[in-house]
Amino acid sequence: MSIRVYFTPWCGDCRAAKRYLDERGVAYEAVNIEEHPEAADLIVEKNDGRRTVPTFEVDGRWFAVSPFDPELLARELGLDA
Repeated sequence: MSIRVYFTPWCGDCRAAKRYLDERGVAYEAVNIEEHPEAADLIVEKNDGRRTVPTFEVDGRWFAVSPFDPELLARELGLDA
């Protein structure tokens, strides 16, 4: 499974989501949308015009978890909550 997390450094929900993945040993690529304007544009496109973070791309499927919800993230990733 390929996981990419789009985030901003100031986002508390982003920090919580990345911490959740780190604590479970889930590998992911983190993309700071403030450093990559093209990624920020992509996030807006994938979230119906909203700049919502954290947004996840998992094997070509897109979803946002904002506000952070560990149960929703676990379901989306097929993990035990």
